[in-house]
Amino acid sequence: MRTLRDVPIGGTATVLRLRGAGALRRRIMDMGITKGTVVYVRKVAPLGDPLEVTVRGYELSIRKSDAENVEVADDEPTRA
Repeated sequence: MRTLRDVPIGGTATVLRLRGAGALRRRIMDMGITKGTVVYVRKVAPLGDPLEVTVRGYELSIRKSDAENVEVADDEPTRA
């Protein structure tokens, strides 16, 4: 299954499911990453960790290890 960690820079994806349990799952949900949310990957830090994403209209930095727990589906590209 594809995860948020696999989404390329400039890509968008829709959250399908959160893996994990307990405090980890709660922390991800508290950041606004929930089922059905659209996430845009803005950039990746120079050493590859963390990812900077836009979710629900704000920028968020998330560790790659946490991003691996967010299963996503690619969004269809918009056509002008």
